[in-house]
Amino acid sequence: MKLIGTPTSPFVRKARIVMAEKKLDFQFVVDPFGTADSRIAEFNPLGKVPCLLTESGEAIYDSSVIVEYLDTLSPVGRLIPAAGRERAAVRTLEALADGLMDAAVLIRMETHWPGRSEPQRSPAWIDYQLRKIEGALAAMNRALGDKSCFHGRTLSLADIAVCCALDYLDLRQPQLDWRHDYPALQQLHERLSLRPSFTDTRPPQA
Repeated sequence: MKLIGTPTSPFVRKARIVMAEKKLDFQFVVDPFGTADSRIAEFNPLGKVPCLLTESGEAIYDSSVIVEYLDTLSPVGRLIPAAGRERAAVRTLEALADGLMDAAVLIRMETHWPGRSEPQRSPAWIDYQLRKIEGALAAMNRALGDKSCFHGRTLSLADIAVCCALDYLDLRQPQLDWRHDYPALQQLHERLSLRPSFTDTRPPQA
């Protein structure tokens, strides 16, 4: 299998961590996303990363679909509950983390996209995205509470997605002191940051 993406994308990282935790063999293909040399649109018509190419050459996207597919490939360390309310809870937390990452990406685009001049950038739009980030952080912190993981006592997709979101905030919105306001998330982040799957995929400071 091949996973096409960029090292700084939190959505790509989520898939990479899942593949590492599931002990799946794959090739990480770095795409120069956002440049004229990018080839991602050849595989995903939306032009978004990540994109997974199966051994048969089939393209799978987006990240939530990719990780669900990956979780079925090996019985090692199931990350998504099979059914019922537990499955819904894990997928809801993944959606919450993905929404936070979407908001952070939109802020990044609003503040750095070269196709827009400084007077054209919207502080109101940035504030709107920041409110979504704060709401997501508060909800995730409440959901975790005093538990060691979001789902039972074992790692799940919820933990992976949330920690990818937190690291992306550190990368792109370092002024947000989420550790001070959300101690449960800080403790989870500190524990998971020691796992090889997280240390090996930590985004470069770029």
